Amino acid sequence: MLLVADSGSTKCDWVFTDGSEKRSTYHTMGFNPFFHPTDLIESEIRKNTELSALAPQVQHVYFYGAGASHPSRNAVVEEALKRVFTQAEITVDHDLTGAVFATCGDEPGIACIMGTGSNSCYFDGQDIYEEVPALGYVLGDEAGGTFYGKELLRMFLYHELPEKIHQGLIDRYQLSKESIFEAVYNKPNPNVYLASFMRFLSDNRDSKWVRDFIYNGFSKFINIHIWKYENHKDVPVHFVGSVAFHFQDLLREACKIHRLNIGVITSEPVVNLVDYHLKKLGVHA
Repeated sequence: MLLVADSGSTKCDWVFTDGSEKRSTYHTMGFNPFFHPTDLIESEIRKNTELSALAPQVQHVYFYGAGASHPSRNAVVEEALKRVFTQAEITVDHDLTGAVFATCGDEPGIACIMGTGSNSCYFDGQDIYEEVPALGYVLGDEAGGTFYGKELLRMFLYHELPEKIHQGLIDRYQLSKESIFEAVYNKPNPNVYLASFMRFLSDNRDSKWVRDFIYNGFSKFINIHIWKYENHKDVPVHFVGSVAFHFQDLLREACKIHRLNIGVITSEPVVNLVDYHLKKLGVHA
């Protein structure tokens, strides 16, 4: 009985399987130990009554999450999972590791995350190497939702946006300097707030300005996070995350211009992660 979770800062996708073709999917808020303590993670899991009802059946939990890149932070998530899934063997690892397993499998490649945040690594078939550190939403997250949201709001406040985009933000969100400052500086989870503007950009993707805006972010990510791997032209480059998936036409265009061999693009790596772990456990659905 296997439970696999893929968590960004916005949402967490869970898949339960007994090794057969039948699988059950559940969703909770995303958990990031930078922002969320053990008690909150436990309570939010229990709020999904269908998911928590599975607890006695679960023998293995594999959790891959944003921020789970250090033993002390992983312990925050692990303790919450142990409280709910008391009979299970618990494994907590970085979302970047999950991205590798979901896209590269056992083959060399570059795995990238483009969701609320962004990150990248090189996988040689055995070990993972991070050439460029993930700096989070304040300093980094190029081509992640927080990056685009921050740039969009900055340009809104500086009156640098096309009139249609500027007015569209006011009409849809009643945006003002005061409301933005309150959400960014005083309320919890400002990274999720910033990333929430990706829906507006997606709804206005027919605008040349929006398409150029998104494309330029992808180019910046490639220059910073992919070109620094010496063999970036020799292996496939994979992408997981909602931004990569929903704007994949522009991502493919950027990769073509930068002469990259694009591989898997998925918004639901948890599906591939289940297959990966079933294979490792010797179970074939």
